[in-house]
Amino acid sequence: MEKWKCTVCGWVYDPAVGDSTQNIKPGVKFEDLPADWVCPECGAAKDMFEKI
Repeated sequence: MEKWKCTVCGWVYDPAVGDSTQNIKPGVKFEDLPADWVCPECGAAKDMFEKI
């Protein structure tokens, strides 16, 4: 699975880990995150992320 990096703060979304701060379970692809999901570090929107 591909990881995605926040271009604002550098936080990395790893699908293998998910995002426990927003109840995103491990295994959820970045593309499948809700449209209103934001970076847990800085609050940036999904469109501020780039594939790494």
